[in-house]
Amino acid sequence: MTLDYDHLQRAAKDHLWMHFTRHSTYDHSDVPIIVKGEGAYIWDAQGKKYLDGLAGLFVSQVGHGRTELAEAAAKQASELAFHPLWSYAHPTAIELAERVAGYAPGDLNRVFFTSGGGEAVESAWKLAKNYFKLTGKPMKHKVISRSIAYHGTTAGALSITGLPGLKAQFEPLVPSTFRVPNTNSYRAHELTGGFLDGHSDPEAFGRWAADQIEVAIAHEGPETVAAVFLEPVQNAGGCFPPPPGYFQRVREICDRHDVLLVSDEVICAFGRLGHMFGAERYGYQPDIITCAKGITSGYAPLGAMITSDRLMEPFLHGHESFAHGYTFGGHPVSTAVALANLDIFEREGLLEHVRANEGAFRSTLERLKDLPIVGDVRGDGYFYGIELVKDRDTRETFNEEESEKLLRGFLSKALYDEGLYCRADDRGDPVIQLSPPLICGQEEFDEIEHILRVVLDKASTLL
Repeated sequence: MTLDYDHLQRAAKDHLWMHFTRHSTYDHSDVPIIVKGEGAYIWDAQGKKYLDGLAGLFVSQVGHGRTELAEAAAKQASELAFHPLWSYAHPTAIELAERVAGYAPGDLNRVFFTSGGGEAVESAWKLAKNYFKLTGKPMKHKVISRSIAYHGTTAGALSITGLPGLKAQFEPLVPSTFRVPNTNSYRAHELTGGFLDGHSDPEAFGRWAADQIEVAIAHEGPETVAAVFLEPVQNAGGCFPPPPGYFQRVREICDRHDVLLVSDEVICAFGRLGHMFGAERYGYQPDIITCAKGITSGYAPLGAMITSDRLMEPFLHGHESFAHGYTFGGHPVSTAVALANLDIFEREGLLEHVRANEGAFRSTLERLKDLPIVGDVRGDGYFYGIELVKDRDTRETFNEEESEKLLRGFLSKALYDEGLYCRADDRGDPVIQLSPPLICGQEEFDEIEHILRVVLDKASTLL
């Protein structure tokens, strides 16, 4: 297929409303147009090759160009292109629900499909409120989440999100959501008012951070709190893993106050941390898992809310139903693609591959710590954040004007120009986020490190 590049540019600027995009950026520059993917790489419309260091958007687990996934979609579409799950079922949704429930920890045996991650989070909050109304605790409706955490853009999910800058223009949102500190060990001294250091005593910091959830529950009244929403590794702010014992303490607190623990794994599920679910990696049992992205490796849109049997139980009797759903949730083509995607996971041993190579990924990125602008390298599995600082010794961060100049004025474009697609972000302190396809190995790690070194070395001279 021959592309008319000039026409695509004009049409993009005149008609396409891109997501989370400053369109003024393209007043005097071209819109990047990606036309092809193969393995861990993508190509733009002018033929330039880039390493996909973000797996699209934490999505492309098995890599690009997997013809078996395209074939699975085509086969399903030729047999049954669409039918909703509203009082009816179809084979691929049934098979996928059984398979996902088989992977999920504990008694998380009920799978409610959505179109994506935000819808899964929205569904989980609605279910939590509905469940407690049906079980004689109608006042339990409030949600606790962490500072800087991102949980989605729908009205409910955005209300749970802990990023004020993303919420202000859409207020008023859904009330009854409350924030607690996150698990940024690098900034633990600041978070605890100088009381704890996250690196010298991570267990103590984990206990403190978990206990703030109990403080919040007590402050709001346990009879009013329905759920706590936490990511296994918090994305926004730059990949905050949990300190040792954190989730075990949270589980105890939730049990003590009859509060549901929701593990938001839209990013962390399906291999990103070397396990099907992040809860497995950190050894805790959620009441609900929300997931999306990697379930199809991006070859079709799909998300899911996975719940325990006890949350389904009130809906199995009489006239009760969960009056909630989505037209395209559990779409036949998407669920067929997900099944084929999970076949690849098992056939190629992707979970084992991530666990075998995550140490090499970490050590390769940690080479960058010799650069004065690199303050912290953190994450797990194939999911890492690199925090950038003005002064490595004092951990002084950049102000708003400096962040703007560093991230949007230089880093985002410079990394792309050097052939690396990743994320330079300032939701929290300035970070670079990396989440490559799960098929990557040392060759790709070295390429990522080399490009980052070239660009960050230049960035160090700018401010």
